[in-house]
Amino acid sequence: MSERPHHRPALPGRLAFEAVEGGPDPAQLREAAEQSAVALVRGTTEAATDDLVARVVALAETEGLDALAELWSGSPADSVAGSLWRLYLLRTWVHADPVRASTEFAAGRTATPVAEVVAGVADPPGPEEVRRLVDDVLAGVVRGEYADVLFRAAAFARVAAAGRTGADHAGDLSAARLLTLSQQLEQAGRLELADRL
Repeated sequence: MSERPHHRPALPGRLAFEAVEGGPDPAQLREAAEQSAVALVRGTTEAATDDLVARVVALAETEGLDALAELWSGSPADSVAGSLWRLYLLRTWVHADPVRASTEFAAGRTATPVAEVVAGVADPPGPEEVRRLVDDVLAGVVRGEYADVLFRAAAFARVAAAGRTGADHAGDLSAARLLTLSQQLEQAGRLELADRL
């Protein structure tokens, strides 16, 4: 055992903390993410031209999903930024694999007939029809129909999740994730209707 007396460790001074370089403040990043999403959702209805609609719908393609993820993916599901991120994620999946999306949607139709009607996919729901649906749904962001956008996307995801579960039990985990996405979008839609999103 040491005979050395115990002493309190010295704390670094203010200058030591100022010299530490770090990344941007997470709170500021969250605020910037929400502000950009709110500007996109709430600020575009005045000038909803066809060109603007097309640009907003294709935002994930033109800016890259990674850029949107960096901006919005860390936002909670019950925020404008978080719900917008989930919409683009759903659109990206459908555009990347429209055959699977349409197959799963078709398989889930009988299990969730009400959600099928809310989603509004043409009958029969082929790859082009589901692709057109997600683009049409996302176009509603620009037209000031954000609650409808969220409810339609939620319904689509719910039907596809039911189809995924019924088609392949190995897909149960991914079906559960798709169902969670649906529930998050639906909750965001309710918050939007209550002016709390």
